[in-house]
Formats: sequence, structure tokens, C-alpha cells
Amino acid sequence: MAGDAEATRRRLLDAAAREFAEYGIAGARVDRIATAAKSNKAQIYHYFTNKDGLFDAVMSELARDTLREAPIDATNLPEYAGRLFDRFTANPVKERLAKWYRLEGEGYAAVEVVVASTNDKLEAIAQAQREGLVTSRFTPEELLALVVHMSALWSSMTPEMAGHVTGIPLRRRRQVVVDAVAAILRD
Repeated sequence: MAGDAEATRRRLLDAAAREFAEYGIAGARVDRIATAAKSNKAQIYHYFTNKDGLFDAVMSELARDTLREAPIDATNLPEYAGRLFDRFTANPVKERLAKWYRLEGEGYAAVEVVVASTNDKLEAIAQAQREGLVTSRFTPEELLALVVHMSALWSSMTPEMAGHVTGIPLRRRRQVVVDAVAAILRD
């Protein structure tokens, strides 16, 4: 029965990711998640304690997947930005989850995987700066913020601006992100 339990947990995580992506943390409803997962609310509480625990599990999985699929290379931040861009354009649900986390995440328990990976990224950038491989014009925190937000450039536009750029091919959008980060790094 361990396979059934894991399958149920997987369905709950997948349904929760879609629900959180659609409605945010506050707007998500455990009854809709349970129904979409062909499960029940009791199973959510059994596996994740509460809605916040479920959100933490979804975000932890998102962070682990992102670390695996878009690892940082502090000596090549433009390409790292490109990999982040690829990651989120390939899966709009994951992109929306990251947006909701930025919008509503404050006040919720820190997602430990995100905290640890952020600290690791900052240390990698600081090390590259100490070795003279990356500009020191910006602090590691400033550089990481610039890289992460540049990678989300195209998905964070107002609807009015987005209407003007819909004809720009995905490949070109990625190149703009990579080139912009490269420009930021020039001394």
C-alpha cells in the first residue's frame, strides 16, 4: 500500500500546485484540492498538517526542481538567467507559483529549501566576486535580485505592455534576458 500512499500524496501535490497557481495562497481551498486530486481533505491534513504545510511542500518541490534544472553558475550569471527564463516559460504553473509566493509569501513560514538555496547562491556569487570573476559593483544580494527579476522580465509586464511584445519570439525574449544580465555585469 506504500505505492498507493505515494500516489495519493503525488496527486495532492499536483492538484495543490495548480490550485495555488490559480488562486494564490490565501485563495486556494483545500476542498477543491482534494476533489481535483480524487482524495479528501483528511488526506491533506494527514500528509501536510494544514494548507500552509501543503503550500510549503509545493514550494519546496518547486525549489528543488529549479535547483536541479537551473543550477546557478556564479561565473556565468547571464546563462543562469537564461536557464531560469527557460524553466518558467516551459511551465506556466511553476511561474505562477513563484509569483504568488513573491506576492503572498511574507507572513507564511519560510520555505527552508528556498532559504538554503538563496544562501548558497549568495555565497557562490560572493566567492566569484572574491576571485575577481564577477563584478563587485553590486553586492551579491543586488546581483541575485537583478538576475532573478530579469529572468522573469517578460512575465511580469502589465497587460498593456504585454500586448506590445506578444510578437517577440521566445528565443529572442530569452536572448534579451541573457544580454541584459551580461550588460549589468560589465564594469
